[in-house]
Amino acid sequence: MDEPKIEPGQNYEMDLFRPEDSDGVSQLFKTVYGEGYPIRTFMEPELLIQENAAGRTISSVARTPTGDIVGHIAFIRSAPYDRICECAAGLVHPSYRGGKGIFTRLYLYAQEVTARKFKTELLFGEPVSNHVYSQKTSVSMGWTTYALEVDLMPAEVYEKEKSALGRVAALLDSKTLLSKPHTIYLPAAYEETMRFIYSSLDDNRDFIVSQDNLYPPIKTEIRAQVFDFAQVARLAVHEAGADFETAFDEQEKAIREKRAAVIQVWLKLSWPWIGQAVEILRKRGFFLGGLLPRWFDVDGMLMQRSAGRPNWEDIQIYSDRARKILELVKADWKQVG
Repeated sequence: MDEPKIEPGQNYEMDLFRPEDSDGVSQLFKTVYGEGYPIRTFMEPELLIQENAAGRTISSVARTPTGDIVGHIAFIRSAPYDRICECAAGLVHPSYRGGKGIFTRLYLYAQEVTARKFKTELLFGEPVSNHVYSQKTSVSMGWTTYALEVDLMPAEVYEKEKSALGRVAALLDSKTLLSKPHTIYLPAAYEETMRFIYSSLDDNRDFIVSQDNLYPPIKTEIRAQVFDFAQVARLAVHEAGADFETAFDEQEKAIREKRAAVIQVWLKLSWPWIGQAVEILRKRGFFLGGLLPRWFDVDGMLMQRSAGRPNWEDIQIYSDRARKILELVKADWKQVG
C-alpha cells in the first residue's frame, strides 16, 4: 500500500499529543523506519493512545493546520526514578527536514513546556552514533554527555534509511531541571574517570572514594528487563547485600538463555560499598559505561558487556567531551579484556 502523501511547506505548530494524532504518528514512524520499527507503541495507534493516557509515554508533535503529523518526540519513564524522563522517539518527516528546525523546536517544546507541565526533574536522551545530527541538537540545547552505551540498537532498525552497517552505540546526555545535591561514592577503579565525567555536571555533588568492603545485612534486589527486539538486557540493582554475587550470577544465567547481545547493569553511587560491586562485575567482563545522573533519584553508574567485540569503528562522535568518554570506555573495555 502506498504511503499517504504529506504536502510539503505547510505551517506547523508544536503541541501535546491528542488521540486524533495517533494515526499520523504511526504513519510518520512507518514513513521513516518502515514496518519493522521495534517499539510497537509508536506503530500501533490504539497502543499509543493508551500509553499517553496512562502517562507512561508523553508525546509532543509538530502538527500542520490540516492535521498532518510532521514531527514527534516523547518522554518515556524508562529510568527507576519516575521524576526523570527519557526524551526519545524524536523524528521528522523527510519532506520537513533540511534547515527547517523542526527537530530542535520539538526538543525545545519538550524541555520548556512538556517537562514543566509534568513536573519533570531531569531529562535524558540517547543520541545515536550512526550519525551526529541528534548529538548536535543535544549540544545546542545545553545537554551534557555522561555515558556511552555500546551496541545498543541493531542495524535492522535503520535498514530503510541505510544509515547503519552494524550495531549502533548511543550516548547518554542529560539536563538537570531541579537540583538535588547529594553525596556519592566513587569506585576506586574509576575515581579519575568519574571525576572527569562529573566535572561538567549541572548540579552539585560531594565525593567520597568507596573503601567499604562490607555489604549491609540486606537482601539483594535486581530487576531485569529484556528487550528481545534489540537483544539488550538491563539489570537495575536497587539493593546490593551480602548475597550480591550469588544473586547477580542467577540473573546472568537467566539472561544468557535469552541470548542478549548486550547486558547493561545499573548500580547506585550512594552505596559506600559500590567499589566492591564494581570489582565483582569487572571480573565478569563488564566495563564502564559512565554516569547516570539521578537514575534512582540518587546518581547511578552504568556497567556493560557485549557478547562480541563492540562496533567501535562505526561510532560517529560530534563533541570533544563525548569523544573523550568514548576513549575512556574503550580503554576500560581493553583493560577488562
